[in-house]
Amino acid sequence: MNHILKSMLIAAVLVLCGAPCRAEYFVKLEPSDTEEQVMRKAASVTPHPRQIAWQREEYTAFIHFGMNTMTNREWGRGTEDPALFNPGKLDARQWAAVIRDAGMTQMILTAKHHDGFCLWPSAFTEHSVKNSPWKNGGGDVVREAADAARESGLKFGLYLSPWDRNSTLFGSSEYDTYYDNQLRELLTGYGPVHEVWMDGACGSAMDPDPRCQGVAYDWDTIFATVRELQPQAAMSIYGPDVRWIGNEAGENPDTQWSVLPVSTPAGDMVPGGRAHLMAAAKNGDTLRWYPAQADTSIRPGWFYHPGEDYLVKTNSQLFHIWFNTVGGNAQLLLNIPPGPDGLIHKNDIKALKSLRKRIDAIYDRNFLAGAQGEAAAIDGDQDTFWQGPEGAGEISLEYTLPAPAAFDIAMFQEHIASGQRIEAFALDAEINGRWTEIASGTTVGYKRFVQFEPVTASRVRIRFSQYRVAPTLAEFALFTMAPSAEK
Repeated sequence: MNHILKSMLIAAVLVLCGAPCRAEYFVKLEPSDTEEQVMRKAASVTPHPRQIAWQREEYTAFIHFGMNTMTNREWGRGTEDPALFNPGKLDARQWAAVIRDAGMTQMILTAKHHDGFCLWPSAFTEHSVKNSPWKNGGGDVVREAADAARESGLKFGLYLSPWDRNSTLFGSSEYDTYYDNQLRELLTGYGPVHEVWMDGACGSAMDPDPRCQGVAYDWDTIFATVRELQPQAAMSIYGPDVRWIGNEAGENPDTQWSVLPVSTPAGDMVPGGRAHLMAAAKNGDTLRWYPAQADTSIRPGWFYHPGEDYLVKTNSQLFHIWFNTVGGNAQLLLNIPPGPDGLIHKNDIKALKSLRKRIDAIYDRNFLAGAQGEAAAIDGDQDTFWQGPEGAGEISLEYTLPAPAAFDIAMFQEHIASGQRIEAFALDAEINGRWTEIASGTTVGYKRFVQFEPVTASRVRIRFSQYRVAPTLAEFALFTMAPSAEK
């Protein structure tokens, strides 16, 4: 399913900061700004607490489930009979257990997809579970998912497609009220909602449905409703808090900035560098904190299809996606679609368990634990941090390990509450009495992994060669890569 159509690549995302709005969340550039002034302004942009909380979730789950699951489609037509919806074994607690055991931290449910079929008994349409045979019309998938998520210690999020192929109101001004009414049902009836995921499908003339021509969603009202009812919720993809990474394959560019001009097209893969910001300054643009989310599916499709039971992504594929998104200043949202019976397939579960085992093996031992050096950057606390001096040229940090160790992965984390500052860094190891560069990178942001050929050393050094203002480091760790096992 193509969540974000190509039109998003040229559509600017609207901004609503909510009230009160702190100045550092949005910083105005001026055509007269020098490069140094632009870089200092960029470094002064900081995330809202809801964005920090969202980023720390790191690895979350999408549950695509609904009428399409029953009809074996990706995009429904909106004319499907509610009688088709009857998942006889539906168990949201199984979903939550699978997600929790995979190491994920949140479940986002497709409460309504483009076909307009509602997984809750909406008072504003007859096209919902209340007219299905499932539980004799008395069921509520959203309720079961929300309760199961919280019982398992997961956060809960919702997807409500703005496109509704069933509603006769779609494309009219009355539809804005209809959508807002359904959004209010979801945001007031199911407890805390931590993310509202907004698809941009049918938002431009490039979409296939004739009724998409000239459609413009009332984003201002949508954003205001979320801020009013669930102010802690991050609004993703077509919202002001989180942006789409630009593809549905889980691919992440090597350089990932979270501070962007407001005019940056949604889905732009490589924004935020010096040239981009200087061009934005000439236009008098405004900077904001806008982190990236990588959404992809464990299968080729977003909804369950029996023909894909043996096309679940391999351990190597999933690990590559996790390593390069979570370890590349992005959040990973991995889709796990339950089948028509209402259960997640055993092949998906097996793949997730294998990935969890490999991730755990990396984090199992940090060779910098107990090392000598700046303690604030190796204490396991993201809220404590080291900060370098201003205007000092290349800045370095040295650490002495408790004992010589073999390692091939380094993890870096900036203190993002202080902004994103690092533009280039390198890692050295003392080998045979001499410092040898073993890895380098550009941006760090929330979290950055770098992999290199295995080395054995007892002393390491980080060098910050380019930064916007004095760099910060909240966490630094050294690990060893877990073996690749397709099991």
